[in-house]
Formats: sequence, structure tokens, C-alpha cells
Amino acid sequence: MTQAPASDPTIEERVRLEIERTIQRSIKGLEYVASGDPAVGLTPKDVIYSRGTLKLYHYRPMADEVYRVPVLLVMSLVSKPYILDLTPGQSLVEFLLKRGFDVFMIDWGAPRTEDKRLRLEDYVLDFIPDCIARVRETSGEPDVSVVGYCMGGILASMYASLHPDGPTKNLVCFTTPVNMDGMTLMRQWCDRRYFDVDRIVDTLGNVPPELLSASFDMLRPISQAVGRIRLWDNMWNDEFVKSHRMFDRWANDQIPFPGECFRQTTRELMWENKLYKGRFELAGRRVDLGTIRVPFLHVMAEHDHIVPYEAARVLVPMVGSEDKRELVIKGGHVSLVAGGNAIYRLWPQLDSWLAERSV
Repeated sequence: MTQAPASDPTIEERVRLEIERTIQRSIKGLEYVASGDPAVGLTPKDVIYSRGTLKLYHYRPMADEVYRVPVLLVMSLVSKPYILDLTPGQSLVEFLLKRGFDVFMIDWGAPRTEDKRLRLEDYVLDFIPDCIARVRETSGEPDVSVVGYCMGGILASMYASLHPDGPTKNLVCFTTPVNMDGMTLMRQWCDRRYFDVDRIVDTLGNVPPELLSASFDMLRPISQAVGRIRLWDNMWNDEFVKSHRMFDRWANDQIPFPGECFRQTTRELMWENKLYKGRFELAGRRVDLGTIRVPFLHVMAEHDHIVPYEAARVLVPMVGSEDKRELVIKGGHVSLVAGGNAIYRLWPQLDSWLAERSV
């Protein structure tokens, strides 16, 4: 006998369900206000190198067999790295470890007053090479796969272009902007006619995260209100609330931007678009993305309001690698790498791509 299809809930059942959820929202809402921030960045790791505020993490293995080529994660300068290690079950780091990768990460830390003099040269020509040397020493392997997120992707691609003979084995970038003409709203926010970057840096030194957060909020002015409404609607759902709390904590837990690096990024990358035009130099050396020849993957988010597709899509054509791929995934700038969207869309494809090139 065929089973009769389940009938739709009656009006009475739907009313009862909504009443129950309303009660749960009220109870959970009080718990939400009273409880502290959720714990993040829990995957076991060791600090194998530190220098100033920089820390280089080596995560403890979770698989019996490990791929030969280690993976180094490079974060943006203004974001804390735990977005890639939110919580067990929602951690890209944990996922890679369980899939057999040897994972390292650069945590830039919050810059101190004396760090206001740091420039892109320091990160690309000093800090990243120093960390890669430590990864090679610890792993005993000559090659390293480098994965950069957002501005971390800019730093990683600059490093790879200026070190074409190694030791980068593979290069992966997430939502990495290159053509700053595509950053339409951000360019309006820092329009040189009104945005006095010299006064900001000369007065403040390191640029406070509140200034940067305000600029991101202006890209989606009603997003916070919409987020609060969605949170209330789903307050009865423990998993939704847990994820919301972690993402909200990270979004409001940004770090200052080193002053001189901010001035350099604004003037040369944003205003003059030198990287895209092939005229950007570090310590007198031109950064030519066409010199990158290693296997390359660039992953972009379909609904990224921070790094729009027009700003990021030029990276793959500019890279000189024969083995290169562009991947556009549904989601936003953050949900691309963390949360349920990332678990089912990005992570498996990253695993497959890296595994094939890490033997």
C-alpha cells in the first residue's frame, strides 16, 4: 500500500507552534542577554614562533596520515583569525586537520603604538618569508601551500609574485580584491576629495577598528537591523543563536590597521589602483602577478558586499599559472569561509583541490 502524504498543519497547530516559539524566544532572549561570549579558536595548537605581536601557530594533527605539503593560512591585517577556527564542527582548521593536512596559521595580533610604522614591505618581504621558513623547518618539507583570506590574499599573492622560484607549492585566495575600481561603495567612502588619510594616520597612528567597522556598515546600512530581526525570529533555535553569537563576536572584534600600511593601501592600492595597473612596487621591486606560476585557486562569494565580484574577478586572468581556477560560491564575505554555507560548499572543494596538489 502507498503511504498517504502528510497533511499540512492545521491553523490550530500552527498557532500552537507559534505560541511555543514566542515563549521560547522570551526565555532564550533573557539567556542571550545574560550569557557571555561563546568560546572560539578551540582547536589544539602550539605557538612555534613569535615576533612582536605576530604568532605562528602549528595545529596538532587529527589524522593518522598527513599530506606532505603543509598549509599556511594568512589572515587579513584587520581581522582576528578565529573566523577560520570558530568552534568544533564549524572550524575550517579542524576540517583540514581531519582531512589529513598539516596546518599552520599566521596571527598578526593587534598592532602596538610602535607598529604604526609598518608597511606592506614588512609583511610581504619580511614577516611572511620568516614564517614560511619556520613552517619549512618544523615540517621538514621544502614546499608550502599558502592560503590567504581577503587582504591576506593580497599579501599572499604579492609574496608569491616576488618569490616566483619558491617555496610556494600552491596558492589559494579567498575573496581577494585587485581591481579597486570594482570596490565602488568603498571607493566613495574613502574618496580622496573628502577622505584625509594623512590627517587620520598622523593624528591617530594606528587606525582604530571602529573607523573601519563604520565603513563596512555603510556598505549595507540596514544589515544590523535585519540581523537583529532574524535573531529574534530564530531565538528559539539554539543552533542559529550559537552561530549568530560567534559571527557577531568576530564582526565586532576587529583590530587596528597599522597606520603607515593604511596610508599606503589607501593611496597606492585604492586611489591609484597600482596593483591592478601593474605599477605597484615594494622596496623598488615591481609586483607582477603574472610571475605567479604555481597552481592557483581563487574563491569568491556571489553576494560579497565587501569585496564585490568586479573587484576580485581579474585576479585569475592576471596570474600567470597554467593550472588556475576561479570558483564562485553562493554566500557572503564571511559565510564563504565559516558556517553551514562553507561546510557544504567551500570546504569540500578546497579539500579536493589541495589534496590533488599536495601529494
